[in-house]
Amino acid sequence: MLRPFPATPRDLVWSACMFVTGLAFFSIGAHLSYVNVAPQQARTKARSDMVSEYIRRKSGN
Repeated sequence: MLRPFPATPRDLVWSACMFVTGLAFFSIGAHLSYVNVAPQQARTKARSDMVSEYIRRKSGN
């Protein structure tokens, strides 16, 4: 929706602050996601290995 009048300097500062805040939240989320990739992959591999071993024992091979 367009405003019927031009933005005031205060509105522009407010918009810039909201943009920077959103960018900061996005950056923090990306960082936390990147940091937690290795532990998640390790848990997934351990679970997969456990299931494979269980199936191997049940099938008698």
